Amino acid sequence: MNLIEKPKISLAAARTNAQLKQKEMADLLGVDVSTIINWEKGKSEPSASQLRKISEISGIPMDFIFVQEQS
Repeated sequence: MNLIEKPKISLAAARTNAQLKQKEMADLLGVDVSTIINWEKGKSEPSASQLRKISEISGIPMDFIFVQEQS
């Protein structure tokens, strides 16, 4: 059986797709802009409920959004 990997999109790309600045996304999620920055840099991760809301805002299914790992 051949499994096809789903394409993934970063949190930053999901936010950009929604045409939102980091501050705007932070306001919609009820978090500080530094939280968005940390998520996008891979320093922390959104909770499942926050990721669900990001999915709703961006129009991108949760399964397609990934959190970058800090390098």
